[in-house]
Amino acid sequence: MKIILLCGLLALAQALPAVAQQKPLVKVKTKTKTKATASTPAAPDWAQTYAATIRPEELRAHLTVVASDAFLGREAGQPGQKLAAEYLVKEFAALGLQGPVTGSDNPYLQHFLLTRGSHAAGGYLQAGGQRYEWLSDFFSYGPMLSTFPTETVSQPVFVGFGVEQGAYSDYAGLDVQGKDVVAIMGEPQDERGRKLLKPNGRAADYWDSGLRKAVLAKAKGARSIFLMTFAPAEAFRKQGAAFTASLREPAFGLTTPGPAIVDTVREDLPAGIGVYLTSQELGLKLAGTTLPGLLEYARALGRAGKPVRPSFQPPAITIHLPQPQEQLTTENVLGYLEGTDKKDEVLVISSHYDHLGVKNDTIYNGADDDGSGTVAVLALAKAFAQAKAEGHGPRRSILFIAMTAEEEGLFGSEYYTAYPVVPLANTIADLNIDMVGRTDRKHSARRHFVNIVGSDKLSSELHRINETANRTYTKLELDYRYNVPNEPEHIYYRSDHYNFARRKIPVIFYTTGEHADYHKATDDVEKIEFDKLAERAQLVFHTAWELVNREQRVVIDSNKP
Repeated sequence: MKIILLCGLLALAQALPAVAQQKPLVKVKTKTKTKATASTPAAPDWAQTYAATIRPEELRAHLTVVASDAFLGREAGQPGQKLAAEYLVKEFAALGLQGPVTGSDNPYLQHFLLTRGSHAAGGYLQAGGQRYEWLSDFFSYGPMLSTFPTETVSQPVFVGFGVEQGAYSDYAGLDVQGKDVVAIMGEPQDERGRKLLKPNGRAADYWDSGLRKAVLAKAKGARSIFLMTFAPAEAFRKQGAAFTASLREPAFGLTTPGPAIVDTVREDLPAGIGVYLTSQELGLKLAGTTLPGLLEYARALGRAGKPVRPSFQPPAITIHLPQPQEQLTTENVLGYLEGTDKKDEVLVISSHYDHLGVKNDTIYNGADDDGSGTVAVLALAKAFAQAKAEGHGPRRSILFIAMTAEEEGLFGSEYYTAYPVVPLANTIADLNIDMVGRTDRKHSARRHFVNIVGSDKLSSELHRINETANRTYTKLELDYRYNVPNEPEHIYYRSDHYNFARRKIPVIFYTTGEHADYHKATDDVEKIEFDKLAERAQLVFHTAWELVNREQRVVIDSNKP
C-alpha cells in the first residue's frame, strides 16, 4: 500500500503544471461530481410502499360485509358460511389470484365433508350384570362423535395408569388395536408415594392429564379409553352435572380424515377416539376388580418400579351411545399468487372465516373471531397482488387460505394439510391470523401490541425475521405471554397454524387474545379498532415480504412444540 502511494505522489508532482493551467475546470468538475452524488435518489422501499396500501377504511368495508347479519354467523356447513365463501371467492378473483384447487366445481373452493352428531338420550353401558347410565355414571370430556352409535359388545383391556415414558410402558405386550381400554387416572407411585416417572423436561403433572392418556391410547390404536376416577357415584354425578349442557351441544368430526399423526403434546380432545370419564364404581366394574384389589395392584407396581400383570380381568361389556349423525359439506377458500424465480416454494397466509352461526335465534357475527383475520388476509392479498401488477411481485408464491370449521376443531386446516394443493415439502411457513382487531383484558387501550405465538418453535430464523420487520417498520409491542412452555390457556394449539406446525412447517400465530365479547353475540364490527388492525396486518405483510423475497427459505432448527 505504501509503495503505491509513493508512485501516485510522484505522478501527481509531474502533472502539477498542467493541472495548474486548468484549475477552474478542475473546480467545476469537482463541484459537479459532488452535486450529482448528493442528488442521487435512494432506491424505493417497496415493502413500505405496498404495506401502506393496507388501510383501516378498506378493512372496515370488508368486515362490514363479512360480519353482517346477512352471513348468519358463518357456521361451517350452513348457508351463511356458503355466502361468506362466495364473497371471498369474488374478492380473490377480482385481485387476479388464481384458483389452485383441481377437481373442484370451483377452483377457489376446497370442499370436504364434516360429520355432525346431535345429542340423543338413552345412552348406557352394561357390565357384570349391571346397567350404568350416560351422563350419570360416565360422560365424555366434551361433545364428541359417538364411538358406539349402535349397541356394541366389547372386551376391554386394562392398561394400568395408561402411561408410557422411556422404558416404562403400560402398553408393553398388549394388543389394543381397535379395542377399548380402561386406565386409572393419576400416575404410578412407589411405596413412599413418590411418582415413578420423572419429569424429564415435562410438567410435573404431565400424566395427570386424562387427555394426554387419550392421545397415547389413540396412538396405540385404541377405539376408546375409559378413565377411572376415584369419585363415588353420587359425587361423580354432581361433578358431571356441570358438563351436561355442553355435552348436549353438536359434535363434529372429519368424515375423511387424513393420515394419523402421533401428537402427544396437544392439550385438546383428540379426534378419532372415544374418551370417557367413569365413576369409581363403574371404573372398578370395567377393570374387573374391587377397590382393595386395585390398591394392591398399585402397591405391587410401586414395589416393582415397573408395570406388573394384574390379577384381575375386565369383563365383557355392552355399550350403546345413540347419536343421530349427518354429513355436511364445507369449504376452504384458496387464492394463489404465483412467484417469479422461486415460484415452486410457497408461503401460506391463513385465517379462518367460519364462526358460531345462530344460537337461540341470535346471530353470532364473529367480527373479531375471526372476521378480523379474514379481512386482514384480503388486505394482504391485495397488497401483494398490486405489487405484482406493478412489476414488484414476490419471488416465492403465496397461497392465501380462508379456513372453514376452525371453531368445530381446526378441521379446515387439518383437511388442507392432509390434502394440500401445494406439496407440504414446498411450503416454507404459515402466517396465521386469528383475532387481531381488539384489545384484550391484559392490555390498556393505549397500547399498540400483538401477541406472537409459535414463532420460535421450529425456526429461530423465522422468529428473528418477524422481530426485525417489527423493529424496522411497525414498532408494535410484541407480547410473547402465550409462547412460553406450559402456557395454561394452550393458545398455541387452538388455531389453524397448529396443523402446519405439527407437520414440521414453521409458523407464526398473530392474535390479540380473548376479550369480553369472545364467543358472544356481542362480537360486532363497531367494537373493532381498525387502526390497530391495519398495523397488525402490516406487520404480517413485512414479515411475509421478507420470507418470499429472501434468497434462502427459513431453516428449521428447533423443535419445541
